[in-house]
Amino acid sequence: MVVGVLEEMRIRALGVIDDAVVELSPGFTAVTGETGAGKTMVVTSLGLLLGGRADAALVRIGAKAAVVEGRITVDGRSSAAVRAEEAGAELDDGALLISRTISAEGRSRAHVGGRSVPVGLLAELADELVAVHGQTDQQGLLRPARQRQALDRYAGEAVAGPLEKYAAAYRRLRAVSAELDELTTRARERAQEADLLRFGLEEIAAAEPLPGEDAELAAEAERLGHAEALASAATAAHTALAGHPEDPEGVDAGALVAGAHRALEGVRSHDPALAALADRIAEVGILLSDVAGELAGYADDLDADPLRLAAVEERRAALSHLTRKYGEDIADVLAWAERSAARLAELDGDDDRIGELTAERDALRAELGELAQALTDARTEAAARFADAVTAELASLAMPHARVSFAISQTEAAEEPAGIEVGGRAVQFGPHGADEVELLLAPHPGAPPRPIAKGASGGELSRVMLAVEVVFAGADPVPTYLFDEVDQGVGGKAAVEVGRRLAKLARTAQVVVVTHLPQVAAFADRHLVVEKTNDGAVTRSGVKAMEGEDRVRELSRMLAGQEDSELARAHAEELLATARAGR
Repeated sequence: MVVGVLEEMRIRALGVIDDAVVELSPGFTAVTGETGAGKTMVVTSLGLLLGGRADAALVRIGAKAAVVEGRITVDGRSSAAVRAEEAGAELDDGALLISRTISAEGRSRAHVGGRSVPVGLLAELADELVAVHGQTDQQGLLRPARQRQALDRYAGEAVAGPLEKYAAAYRRLRAVSAELDELTTRARERAQEADLLRFGLEEIAAAEPLPGEDAELAAEAERLGHAEALASAATAAHTALAGHPEDPEGVDAGALVAGAHRALEGVRSHDPALAALADRIAEVGILLSDVAGELAGYADDLDADPLRLAAVEERRAALSHLTRKYGEDIADVLAWAERSAARLAELDGDDDRIGELTAERDALRAELGELAQALTDARTEAAARFADAVTAELASLAMPHARVSFAISQTEAAEEPAGIEVGGRAVQFGPHGADEVELLLAPHPGAPPRPIAKGASGGELSRVMLAVEVVFAGADPVPTYLFDEVDQGVGGKAAVEVGRRLAKLARTAQVVVVTHLPQVAAFADRHLVVEKTNDGAVTRSGVKAMEGEDRVRELSRMLAGQEDSELARAHAEELLATARAGR
């Protein structure tokens, strides 16, 4: 069993499809039908399960919501299963159940393994499980970047290893170059910043401020400015407490308290309560004596020195100059100085940093040159094998004389700093190397190889893309391929060969093809038809599996537009026999 098989899908109220169960084959499933819209809804449903964009216009008119549900067989050890389990999903008998709901208002919800998940997770899982190809994908194959990706994918580890190292070095070079540009282009601004910081630090260093000095000086200035008043008040308070030595008859607080203590001391033995009061008065007397002594010392020590006051005010002015420029107080000024010293050291080290970055940039350029050369060599070797394999497949797709080749080139850099040295010359480079890869097609002998964007018709382009996928199936298999009318522009014998190659691809992977060609549908293991019904008011579409006689009738319709034509039926049966014999 191919791991990653989409077993079935249920579609409800999506566009013209009302309620349909689409059972898919592990091998080759063809989807046909008269209505283009119905087939489109099948493809759209698969796209929604794979994380495609939701649109309210997809909801069937009159319905509240459209729902698409799918069941995919996965290996529990695969990266897709591991990623789903990380999101909380659970496998159901080795299968992953996925659903997508779109409301009529346009809101979208996704569920994986019974757990609500972001829609982005569906796209992550799709990358591991399904390769989708349609007309837009054919146009994508025309882009050189897509062609380079195809070649790298085919080359495998030979390119993946050097490319991983190259990508890491490339990202580092981008970061180094950005920092170097910032340092060099802002050199003037950084020099100005350094000068300002240096001036501020020198100004602070000259003043030599001390922590808390501004508060101490403010208190001293207040004291010196009112020295006479403070001395007078202290002297008066001392006299009131201790008396004046020149007035022995004067009354003071100390004498009064002493008299109160003597009055109580003589009778204290008669009442403990009164004794306690006497002790407290004694304590008051001691306290008054201590305060009086300190007041005397304060008055004696107070120095109303105008010179000291002037020095204090001058120092305060110097500190105020700093606080106006660098902080609210001296503590903030000192903190600014600490930060600025660190920043100045960083700025002063820019020259050294520029030298280091320049050396690293040059080393990274040299490393990228070597890795780019390794990528070129690996791509050149893989391109020859890839082209031969695709050419061989085209021979089986009714293009026996077509040849595919790759042109791998580099563009010289206009200026050396803009490029890296590869093969002895400076060339332009990007995140994937220095190579420009272009897929060339020579459709017949004598025709010069031309880019497939210019040298391939629509039918030829379809066959080139199919050949590329068949080659990939052997080198880097994907569990499921979805082709949306990849056979457009193809007919006759070429259509038979397209069907044959799709059947070959289905040996190693699940293949789902939306087709209008009976030659392709005949090779399918399972044939589904999107049928349209109309009750006079509403048009609906359903999906039906074609087997036996029904399948012959459908192929007849596709061949001649007449289900009951004997010639068409004979041709249909011949196609089925050819398909069975050619697998």
